[in-house]
Amino acid sequence: MNYKSSLTSLRFIFLSTVFFALLAIACKSSNPENAVPPNVLIILTDDLGYGDISTYDNMAPKTPHIDRIAAEGVLCTDFYVPTPYCAPSRATLLTGRFPLRHGVIRNPAPDAGIDDIGISADEITLGEVYQKAGYSTKLIGKWHLGHKEEFFPVKHGFDEYYGILYSNDMRPIQIIENMDTVEYPVDQSFLTQKYTAEAVEFIKENQGKPFFLHLCHAMPHKPLAASEDFYTPETKDDLYDDVIRELDWSTGEILSLLEELNILDRTIVIFMSDNGASYGGNNLPLKGKKATNWEGGVRVPFMIRYPENLPAGMVVEAPCWSPDIFPTLLSMCGIDLPADLYLDGQEILEVLKGNEPVLEHKAIFTMKGGTIRTVRKGKWKMYVEKPVFYRERDLTNWKDKRGPDGTTIIAPYEQATPAMYPGVKPGKMEGETFLFNLDKDIAEMHNEAEANPEIVAELQEEYEKFMVSLEKK
Repeated sequence: MNYKSSLTSLRFIFLSTVFFALLAIACKSSNPENAVPPNVLIILTDDLGYGDISTYDNMAPKTPHIDRIAAEGVLCTDFYVPTPYCAPSRATLLTGRFPLRHGVIRNPAPDAGIDDIGISADEITLGEVYQKAGYSTKLIGKWHLGHKEEFFPVKHGFDEYYGILYSNDMRPIQIIENMDTVEYPVDQSFLTQKYTAEAVEFIKENQGKPFFLHLCHAMPHKPLAASEDFYTPETKDDLYDDVIRELDWSTGEILSLLEELNILDRTIVIFMSDNGASYGGNNLPLKGKKATNWEGGVRVPFMIRYPENLPAGMVVEAPCWSPDIFPTLLSMCGIDLPADLYLDGQEILEVLKGNEPVLEHKAIFTMKGGTIRTVRKGKWKMYVEKPVFYRERDLTNWKDKRGPDGTTIIAPYEQATPAMYPGVKPGKMEGETFLFNLDKDIAEMHNEAEANPEIVAELQEEYEKFMVSLEKK
């Protein structure tokens, strides 16, 4: 073989080797089984109202870091939680199941002797699914799914836990780390900073492997508290705004760290609230507040960022709800749903991309106590149970029994009062059945039940079908 043919042969072998090597790399990178799975970060605030952040209300305190999640991802305008209070809502987020199915329908409360309520060992949580998939998992902050040891987060899918096991106005206020009490009493002015520092440390430690971080802030649940970097006692009646600004700071610290570590774009980031705002907050333009099934109690801010799957700047008006989070996250992470698990949520990736119409989502239900109160499908919302209307009361001698006392509950004495109603007050309305067209009546002011008996019948049928479905556990 002459020199020229030898050179040609060697060149062919070299190019063939390069070609097949590149092909192998391409195949490997396009194969989801070999791809690096995304991290998951859920930032859950406590009692944050629909209008409490500037993405939803430009009159709210400026929240540029929180707003960034929506600007670079998807913002949902009609996102619901199943109950207008804490524990059932949180259990649904972690299980994808309606409260009447997972069994947590009330709030545990150690200072009221409500000690036996907690998440069942039979329930499969997001933490457990991610643990099984090889993720590092941590929950920081409020748990509220049981304060007996059998209910602790480290028993339900989280490698690590740091925070207060229940609401920050329920005595004893103590910080638990994994299974041990590490701080008592607790100066709540430092809570947001401490939770942020814990999140930062966890991310740094796990930057090289997939992680699931559930950051559950205490704020803006009462008692409101902010660090001296944000608290402005010289300006009266704006502690709530101080708290919101510190939550925004916290979000910015975490996003900046993820960006610095070059893992922001492979982290699914969700920001949301567990229910609507209470006194001092802002649910406008919605009616009602926390603990009511008016829109202000159950429609919450929700945004999600993940450039790999989701467009930037998308606004989704289709009704969705927190049970959808479980199946949607697992789909985005390439994790199979647990076998034989009945979910109330549905995978909404195409909805979040703007590819599915509003009516494609199944009916959405909210409840209170042990009773379903509302059903929404498309633009229509019907009250299965007659709603509760606002009643004026004398607040002259009002005092919060769970307010700051300087010893067991340490927070600024300046707090919101019932006089600071957060939404449109639900004044008395006539009728037995209540139906609202939320597309044109977001504040639920005009009862359209009498004019739309066919819609009432359709939603009643949805309710009855859902009640039958609850027999499946």
